[in-house]
Parts: sequence; C-alpha cells; structure tokens
Amino acid sequence: MTEGQSQRVLVVDDEPDITALVAYHLAKAGYRVATATNGRDALQAAREERPDLVVLDLMLPGLSGYEVLVDLRRRDETKDVGVILLTARRDERDRIKGLSLGADDYLAKPFSPQELVLRVGAVLRRLAAPPVAAGGVLAAGPISLDKSAHRASVDGVEVDTRSDRHPRLGQQALTPRQAVGGVVGHVDVGVERAVELTAIEFKLLRTLIEREGRVQSRAQLLETVWHAQPDIQTRTVDMHVQRLRQKLGAAGDCIETVRGAGYRFQRPRPGARKRS
Repeated sequence: MTEGQSQRVLVVDDEPDITALVAYHLAKAGYRVATATNGRDALQAAREERPDLVVLDLMLPGLSGYEVLVDLRRRDETKDVGVILLTARRDERDRIKGLSLGADDYLAKPFSPQELVLRVGAVLRRLAAPPVAAGGVLAAGPISLDKSAHRASVDGVEVDTRSDRHPRLGQQALTPRQAVGGVVGHVDVGVERAVELTAIEFKLLRTLIEREGRVQSRAQLLETVWHAQPDIQTRTVDMHVQRLRQKLGAAGDCIETVRGAGYRFQRPRPGARKRS
C-alpha cells in the first residue's frame, strides 16, 4: 500500500502543465487528486471534496492564493486542511506572509516533483498525528499538558495545580500582568528548581502546541490568548514567549522564532542545533 492511498489532495494552479505534472506525481504516489484552475473553483472544491491537503499557487485569476488561504482558514470545514504554497514568488516577504496566514509549507518554482511529494507526505503525517491524546492531554515532544487539570510536565515530570498568587521562597515575584488569572501550575525542569506557569503562559503554550508546526503571528496569538485586548502591545507576546522558554529550560527550544512572521512549536529534530 502506498503512503498516500485514500488521502485526497487538491491541486490549484492556473498553468495546465504545472497542474498536470503535480497531479501525475501525486497520483503515482497513491494520492487521490482533484484540480482547480482559479480561486473560486478551489474554494468550492475544498468544501465539496474535503481534501486532506491543498497545493496552492499564489498567482491565480480572480481570488489570489492568499485570499483562498485566508478563506480556508476561517471556515470550520476547511480550517484544519493542510496547505502547501507552490509559487514562482521567491521573495522572503511572500514566504513570510504565506506562513503567517496559516500555510503549512512553501515551495518555490521551479521545483522538484519528488520533493513536493515528500513535503506533502510530511505535512499529512503531522496532521494525521495530532497532539491531543486520551483524557484531554496534549503531548508534543518533551512537553505534556493536561488541559482539564491545568497540569504540565516536561520529560515526564508532572506538575501540580496551584491557585497561589504569591511567590514561594526563592522565586521572583510576578508582576500584575504576569499574574493575570493566577498561577495555574509549576513545571519541574531540573532537580534544583521548580518554576510556575501563569494562566496566560499556560494558554500560550497550549495554543502553540495545538497548532504545532504552523506559524502563529503575533496578531493571531494576541487574539487567541489575550482576546485581542486593545491595551496589549505586540511586544507583550515576545516577552511572554521569552519567559516561557526560560521556564521550560531545554524544552523551550521547541518554540521557534520565524523571523518576520511569528512563532511556531516544533518538536526537536535529532542533531538539531539548540536555540541560543
């Protein structure tokens, strides 16, 4: 059985040669392939065909690929579909914009059909293995979160839920903004010390893990974690991410900075260079 058997891929490109090439190699790999040549047809096909992944060109007649991507992400029936941008645009700003809007990957033309097939497989494998486990537990890399109990663990060391707003002996006092919602738990990151996560830090970590592998812009995090409170500035996200990384210790390397775009939770890769 081939890897892609029973999985649907929608290929959206207005160039017939590109569409045929991509469709051929994906079908050869075992995927069921549908095609569309413009943005409106792509959205209709996505709603009707319910593909597992969309290979999407940016330069489309009518609706642009960006507009298609935004529409896919805002609709409940398509918000979780995988999206790989396939485009002749090679500028870094275009790549950052696409990732910020929710694309899972980006491949510039000219491209290797074999590489595209491998990338499709990688995205689908990640989407097919969501971090949510039985009992409402999120598990990703060395970190596990129990959403219902508000407990977190790093490398199997579980934390206890706490409602205490006051720092324990030897801990730094929380600022009023840090203490919003109270302290929900502490994470043991070594034998020498334990650190506590505030409600905001817990929600931030949960959001990043739930959207593992996808870049989250600062605006998206503000809306999800802070509900886009008008008095919250973009720098607030950066400060909370920095503090969360410090509290997680080595596991904080899972939270990656995507320059110019935002943040992404990514499980550690063997031999990967650690964040400085």
